[in-house]
Order: sequence, then C-alpha cells, then structure tokens
Amino acid sequence: MRWWDIDPVLELEKELFPEDAWSRGMFWSELAHSRGPEATRRYLVAEAEGRIVGYAGLVASGGQGDVQTIAVARALWGSGLGARLLTELLRAATAFECTEVMLECRVDNIRAQKLYERFGFAPIGVRRGYYQPGNVDALVMRLSDPSASVQGTEIHG
Repeated sequence: MRWWDIDPVLELEKELFPEDAWSRGMFWSELAHSRGPEATRRYLVAEAEGRIVGYAGLVASGGQGDVQTIAVARALWGSGLGARLLTELLRAATAFECTEVMLECRVDNIRAQKLYERFGFAPIGVRRGYYQPGNVDALVMRLSDPSASVQGTEIHG
C-alpha cells in the first residue's frame, strides 16, 4: 500500500466497516512506519480490473506480529483473496522475525474466524466491548509459528 492507495482503501473501509472505519490519518500513520530499514509495518493492497478490492496490514514489535486489518470487497468473499492477503502478512511476520502473530476478530464474524483457524490461529481470550459502537466483543487469537503456517504456499496472480 502506498499513499495514493489511501482514498480507494478508505472507500472500501467505509463500505465494509461503516461504524468503526479507520480514518485517513490512521492509514497515513501506519504507512509512515512501513518503509525503510526501521520499518515495523507491512500494508498491502489487492487489485482487480484497476481497482482496489482488498487490503491488509501487520505491525511487528519485539518478536510479535499483530494483524491490524484484513478487508475484502463483498463481491469477492469466498474467493480465497482473504487467505492470500493473510498469507502475505504471515510472510511479512516471518521476515520481521516474529515468533507469534496475534489478532482480534469480532466474536460474530465466524467466516473470518474459520479463515484464521485454517492458518493455525487459536483463540486465547476475549476482549469485552472491544468494537464500538455496538459494544461487540473481540475474540483474541494467536498463531505460535507464522513461518510454519506459510511454508509451501504460493501466491498466484
């Protein structure tokens, strides 16, 4: 993801997460830490027919990765794009030398939970009222060895 991707990413963000969409400033802040030798973040976009149809981001710190976001346009749900984005985030976590990766997922987002479980993430707790508004709990999930989760996987365009 680059700065020129922020506006189309924001459109998708607002469509998919209308109540708790990230702001332009939040994306700018994340991208500011994604380049150069001191980078601690990896953000990427997926494009189809010249438009952004998905994006994802990861933060790495002290051997731990944290999936910040994964989003796929509704028209592509079930297409495998979410798995491809997650694979790339786990490759980034491996490059950052993360020994574990964490994420939060809405407790009512079963589809996303099943994706994470396929990659080896396991539930380790709940954060009460994490998603606002609506006071929806977050399921906290952890993957103990991100490098093992992506071995032998290949991304094809």
